[in-house]
Amino acid sequence: MATSATYLSTFSSLSLTTTATSNPRRSSLLLQHHPFFSLRSPKPTKPLKPAYALSSSGDIDTTFFDNVDPEEINTFDPPERPEGFTPPPPFDEGPFETEDEIAAAYEELYGPAYSGVSLLGTDINVMDSKVKKTTSFGKIKKEKVRDGFDERVVQVRRVTKVVKGGKQLHFRAVVVVGDKKGQVGVGVGKAKEVIAAVQKSATNARRNIITVPLTKYSTFPHRSEGDFGAAKVMLRPASPGTGVIAGGAVRIVLEMAGVENALGKQLGSNNALNNARATVVAVQQMRQFSEVARERGIPMEELWK
Repeated sequence: MATSATYLSTFSSLSLTTTATSNPRRSSLLLQHHPFFSLRSPKPTKPLKPAYALSSSGDIDTTFFDNVDPEEINTFDPPERPEGFTPPPPFDEGPFETEDEIAAAYEELYGPAYSGVSLLGTDINVMDSKVKKTTSFGKIKKEKVRDGFDERVVQVRRVTKVVKGGKQLHFRAVVVVGDKKGQVGVGVGKAKEVIAAVQKSATNARRNIITVPLTKYSTFPHRSEGDFGAAKVMLRPASPGTGVIAGGAVRIVLEMAGVENALGKQLGSNNALNNARATVVAVQQMRQFSEVARERGIPMEELWK
């Protein structure tokens, strides 16, 4: 009310002096019909009651707060600990669980699929503790599986696919994996990035592992030839100290298989993937002397006569 009276006196002293002298009826009408500078006094408002004073109305039950003083300072008084009480160790300072224990716990809760091996025996890499996944720049990448196999990239090529909107660029990688103890595999994979293509081809190569028959001099037991498509490969055993005399994909496959003395020759196409697979075909045709003697039903010494 004091503020309204101040505004009214200011307005009347400044702007209504000339209006009243010129036209007093007009000035009185302005003051009567103006919503802010109305001459009527506003109705007095009732003060609000506090929340604890509403108990008399019967709408809200506040009997719990009748004996509570809001200005009283309360102090927390915890109960005494019993005798022999030992506080539990903090969560961060406890012994950390190993990866095998975590995998076993998941397997117990959710079944054998979370242990990394399904009921059919196929490695599905769902909760495998040996494969760690780390994130970098929003992408998930896997660490190399330490299964004893070494990887060797034979070739990385750019391939394009013509679609309705233009051309799609991808990368094709050819990778050879082997443990240099008679196990070798050739794989191929395609992806939009080189790293992803190499990982796919390495996984594909591990699915196509073959066993190479070797003698005690780390060479082949006999001659062999293999072809794949237009590529043809000729393999020959060699005496100790010769080394691997071959080129291209044939040399990489023989080295990853653990062959130390051998002769190889590419005949026909120079395609790296076809020559690598032709080498695998030639190796699969080889047999050890013990296998031939067992099939023929004769002792192995007669094969040398």
